Amino acid sequence: MKSCPPPDPDTRRPRWRPPARACDAHCHVFGPAARFPYAPDRSYTPPDAPKESLAALHRILGIERAVIVQASCHGSDNRATLDAIASGGGRYRGVAIVDQSFADKGYAALHAGGVRGVRFNFVKHLGGMPDRRVVHHVVERIAPMGWHLVLHLDAADIVELAPLLRELRLPFVIDHMGRVKADAGLEQAPFRALLELAKLDTCWVKVCGAERVSTAGPPFADAVLFARTLVRATPDRVLWGTDWPHPNIARHMPNDGDLVDLVPLIAPDAASQRKLLVDNPAHLYDFGEARCAR
Repeated sequence: MKSCPPPDPDTRRPRWRPPARACDAHCHVFGPAARFPYAPDRSYTPPDAPKESLAALHRILGIERAVIVQASCHGSDNRATLDAIASGGGRYRGVAIVDQSFADKGYAALHAGGVRGVRFNFVKHLGGMPDRRVVHHVVERIAPMGWHLVLHLDAADIVELAPLLRELRLPFVIDHMGRVKADAGLEQAPFRALLELAKLDTCWVKVCGAERVSTAGPPFADAVLFARTLVRATPDRVLWGTDWPHPNIARHMPNDGDLVDLVPLIAPDAASQRKLLVDNPAHLYDFGEARCAR
C-alpha cells in the first residue's frame, strides 16, 4: 500500500482575488485517522488533512464555500466528510461514496448532513471499473432525491463510457477534465468525446486538476487551454476546485495559491469567473446565503 506526500505546507496567497461566495467544488478531508480510521482495503494511505487545515487553506485563498468530496481512502465510511460539512455553518456541501448496503435511513442521514451527490471511481489506480449493477442501483436510488453522480475517470474511459453516460437521466459531473493529457492536444479522442458529452444538459465538468492534466509541469499552463475550451463550450455547467490535499500526485505537488491564479486564465472575464466559482456550484449544490467574513 503506497503512501501519499502531504500538500505544500506554505500556501501562497494568490495574486488574484476570488469573488464573494466563491466555492472550492472539489476538495477532501483525510482523517484524522485516530478519530476517522482509513478503510482497511484502501489503495493508498494519506497523511492526515483534517477540516481545520482545509478551513485555514480557504482563508488564505479567499474561498468561502466548499464541496467536500469523499475520497476512496475512507471508503463508504463518510463520517469524516459529514463532520467537516457540519463545521461549515451552511457553507459546505458534500459528495459521498456509498455501496449497496445503504438503505433509506442511510441516504436520509447523508442528505441531512449536506450531501448532494455520490462519487464513483473508475480510475485504474483506485481499483478500476465499479460494478455497473451497483451504479444503476445507486442512480435509481438518488435520482428522486435530486442528487447527482460524480465520476472520476481515466481519459481513455471517456470514449468507452460515453454511451452509458448519455443514458443517464440525472446530472453527472466529470472530475479533473477527464484526466486528459495536455501533450495529446485538443484533438485527442478523449477530449473530443468530453466536449460532446458537455453538450448534454445533464453533463457538468470540473475544470480543475491542472497538475494532473499538465505534462509540462509547474505552473501547469499547458492545462489552461483545455479548461478554457470547456468554460467557453459550457459556461453554465463547469465547476472549479483545488483538489486539496492532492492525493496520488505522481510528479509535482502544486501550491494552491498558484492554482487559484490560473482561474483568470481559465475564465478571463468577471462574468465567466462568477459562473464558474459562484453561480454554478450554488445551483448544483443548493447553497443558501450563509457566508463567512472576508
